[in-house]
Amino acid sequence: MSETVPAPAQPVAPTLIQLFVAFSVISLSGFGGVLAWSRRMMVDERKWMTAEAFNDLYALCNFLPGPNIVNFSAVFGRRFGGIPGALLALLGLLGPPFAIVISIEVLYAFYGSIEALQRMFAAVAAAAAGLTISTAVKMFGLLMRERLGAPHAMAVATFVAVGVLRWPLYWVLVVLIPLSIALAWRVRR
Repeated sequence: MSETVPAPAQPVAPTLIQLFVAFSVISLSGFGGVLAWSRRMMVDERKWMTAEAFNDLYALCNFLPGPNIVNFSAVFGRRFGGIPGALLALLGLLGPPFAIVISIEVLYAFYGSIEALQRMFAAVAAAAAGLTISTAVKMFGLLMRERLGAPHAMAVATFVAVGVLRWPLYWVLVVLIPLSIALAWRVRR
């Protein structure tokens, strides 16, 4: 008897309403950044993308000008819903936080000097930093499954140049982006 191994499940395309709701939930879940929540929803919960596809799309959105997650929502929405999908994903991502921030700003103008409120904001900032670090570790784990090569060298070079040597990010990117593209092109030939 031969056993058949089931093929891996293909990501399911979301509807326009699902796009809007998903990005609204993502935006309302994240404080200090929504990368962790977007990866969890897109890859782990809804299975709309594979981990590799998420990393590739996020890498593209880092390269584009503007906020990474805004770029991500527009590209992801467009991929599954065309222009309406991109607009609904953007509206879901930006609409709820905009309304909340305006409301909080009005309240903060009146009550911002309260010491307990200031301590609460410090705690939220610490939680956001923890989420960012945890997502970076998950994304790096996928990279570490590959054989050591050019992607690893680019990651280390970027970390050393920006994190250790404190060189300006823009100058590091001006050098490393063309270099990484050339290395990737050479490896795939």
